[in-house]
Amino acid sequence: MPIDPEKALAATFEPTTSSYKQDDVILYHLGLGAGAPSQTDANELEYTYEKNLKVLPSFGVIPVFSAMGGSMNTPGLEFNPAMLLHGEQDIEIHRPLPTDAKLANQSRIAGIYDKGKAALLVMEVDTKEEGGDPLFTNRFSLFLRGEGGFGGDSGPKAGNAAPDREPDHVVETPTLPQQALLYRLCGDKNPLHADPEFAKMGGFDVPILHGLCSFGINCKAAVDHALGGDVTKVARYQARFAGVFFPGETMVTSLWKEGDKVFINASSKERGAPVITNAALTLRD
Repeated sequence: MPIDPEKALAATFEPTTSSYKQDDVILYHLGLGAGAPSQTDANELEYTYEKNLKVLPSFGVIPVFSAMGGSMNTPGLEFNPAMLLHGEQDIEIHRPLPTDAKLANQSRIAGIYDKGKAALLVMEVDTKEEGGDPLFTNRFSLFLRGEGGFGGDSGPKAGNAAPDREPDHVVETPTLPQQALLYRLCGDKNPLHADPEFAKMGGFDVPILHGLCSFGINCKAAVDHALGGDVTKVARYQARFAGVFFPGETMVTSLWKEGDKVFINASSKERGAPVITNAALTLRD
């Protein structure tokens, strides 16, 4: 049996270190489409120019890829990488992200759930500045197609359902045909997003956009249109990847602000297909 939950959950991981600089932050923002439609817009320059540079909270997914690498060789986990899809992402922001930092990361497998035709693996990574306080915590929920049926718990139900009313904002974000090729320079080199032959092995006619790129595009839309561009208001960002998005399509992001949350749903304008659902920013007090 490829998935042995007991063995995998008992696995331990060595701490890792990572770092980033202002140019990494700017590249990430450009990978999401920042700087458009006007590269001289004052708000866009805060994402793309070191003067007054701010950091989207979703950037916190980027510096932890090195900490994630060990999960692919964990005892009790055997799966075909071509069958891996990103199911959900959850990042808690313990304090606003600096524009450069040296980091210490600690990973663990937080859960393994049986979805019938797939297994859902939750990898948690706690990150702090070296010698400093906690900065953010990531939870990557990875959907391993073909690896379910081992008889485990099916996992928690989805939350963050959007309100049953018209959204407060609807934002359209066009993407480039080469958007995935640009975004992968941020560190996610999964060939599913670049190599047509690998994409076909995964069941797609052409490479798809990274789920975490869609995650970032929607975070930026919410921060800019529901929070007035204030990245420091975000304490947590959760999202479920409900469908694929193809580079060159237009992301349509619907936003509802209620209480301490901004609820998010996103779809492809061209296909009318859902991309992100059950998503929300939780705001600081």
